[in-house]
Amino acid sequence: SARDEVKRAEAMFSQQPQDLVVVAGQPVTLPCTIPSYHGVVLWIKDGLALGVGRDLSGYPRYTVIGDHSSGEHHLRIQRVELMDDAVFECQAVQAAMRSRPARLTVLVPPEDPVISGGPVVSLRAGDPLNLTCHADNAKPAASIIWIRNGEVLNGAMYAKTLLRDGRRESTISMLYLSPSIIETGQQIICRASNKAVPNGKETSVTIDIQHLPLVNLSVDPQPVLEGNLVKFHCSAKANPPVTLYRWAKGGNIINEVSGDTYEVIVDHSFFTDPVSCEVTNALGSTNISRNVDVYFGPRMAAEPQSLQVDLGSDAVFNCAWTGNPSLTIVWMKRGSGVVLSNENLLTLKSVRQEDAGKYVCRAVVPRVGAGEKEVSLTVNGPPTISSTQTQQALHGEKGQIKCFIRSTPPPDRIAWSWKETVLESGTSGRYTVETVNTDDGVISTLTMSNIVPADFQTIYNCTAWNSFGSDTEIIRLKEQESLPVAVIIGIAVGAFVAFIVLMGTIGAFCCTRSQRNLKGVVSAKNDIRVEIVHKDHNAARENEEHTSMKQLMVSISTYCSCFCMSCPY
Repeated sequence: SARDEVKRAEAMFSQQPQDLVVVAGQPVTLPCTIPSYHGVVLWIKDGLALGVGRDLSGYPRYTVIGDHSSGEHHLRIQRVELMDDAVFECQAVQAAMRSRPARLTVLVPPEDPVISGGPVVSLRAGDPLNLTCHADNAKPAASIIWIRNGEVLNGAMYAKTLLRDGRRESTISMLYLSPSIIETGQQIICRASNKAVPNGKETSVTIDIQHLPLVNLSVDPQPVLEGNLVKFHCSAKANPPVTLYRWAKGGNIINEVSGDTYEVIVDHSFFTDPVSCEVTNALGSTNISRNVDVYFGPRMAAEPQSLQVDLGSDAVFNCAWTGNPSLTIVWMKRGSGVVLSNENLLTLKSVRQEDAGKYVCRAVVPRVGAGEKEVSLTVNGPPTISSTQTQQALHGEKGQIKCFIRSTPPPDRIAWSWKETVLESGTSGRYTVETVNTDDGVISTLTMSNIVPADFQTIYNCTAWNSFGSDTEIIRLKEQESLPVAVIIGIAVGAFVAFIVLMGTIGAFCCTRSQRNLKGVVSAKNDIRVEIVHKDHNAARENEEHTSMKQLMVSISTYCSCFCMSCPY
């Protein structure tokens, strides 16, 4: 309306906010006065309204102050923070007026500077001094200077790091001083400053040049044989004085020892695990270690593992020993006197099946001791069959032929074949196949019940297969010869002739016995039986020879009776 246009024409800023720089934590007031304007006034921060009129409830530290009736709308900020670093405007809404933008810059002083290692920095005599001072969280970044004896020290290096808020920065300064210009008791100051604290903040350290314990560790006696007593002595010079002795072996603390001497019976571990003496004073600790020259027999450091390799591949055994003094390693195959290697590694190139077996890694420490470790080499390859090519059996009896198979991996299949027949297991007619696993291999047995002549004319094949191939053995069956009947009769006659001679030497004794006893002897002799068993198909011959033997036995019995009775032939 015309009235509103008149109001807009009359409204003018008599005070507008100005650019300000303020240190965080301090209050600040941004002025805004519009005489003759009684409409709504908004404060804008970085383009966002803080509230309507004087209601700034969303900003507890913000307040609109001044005489509203006089058009005073000043923005008061209590305890300025980094988030207040922004651009502010004062706007008269109905008059469509905006003040000039005012930049509020918030300065943040650095935190108290810190010198690493302070407040007292101890140095070893002759060492340079490296000091590091950092002043963090400043806006703008702090400047750091070093001061000694009232003079600024030059040559320091510094670096700045912008923090995640994108406004504050941290500063770090490093000072190097050579040993020649350092004196004990000197005080060195680190002073950090920026626009928020022009006079700066400072901290200091005092230089104390001392030395850590100087330690010597003696071992007596050495060299020494395992199982003997050894004394360790830890002597130290220190400023300030020694406050603690601590002993360790192989990095493990020995709690039961606290003085400067340690006595112990040593074993092989003292050769590899050093004994250390740690001496401490107020500045720190010095640690010194010594191994003991312990003589000990071989001990295994890397145990060899048994191997299973394919035929034609390389086999590599690794066998590591420790011993003192220096040891000698010998690789041999069990049962052979040939030295295969004097190194930790034994390499067998392109192994064959005859390379399979036991291998021994032996270590010898001269005049101290020896040790050995056995491993196995298994060679994967086609089966090998080792069986007697001619095996015997009795005609008419049960017979067996055996097939011995060495195979790694174990055979997948074993088969017997003859003529038109193939049998892997079980029973077929007169034939039975059985397979038995042993530690040395597999035994497959072909059993034939009631051997017939044709069995001695047959060729038997034993074949075994695995994933690498197969092997076959041809086995023939030979008839087992029994003793002929004539030989058996000859043996029997010879035995009885010897008996008659024996009886002649004791004839007098025999004939002096009473008739009653003599009858007993004759009766006993007539009871003698000789049974001949001969598996032969000629029955007539068997009966004839058997009858002849009976007649011979009767004649022998009669002779004995007559001899004792003095009867004539």
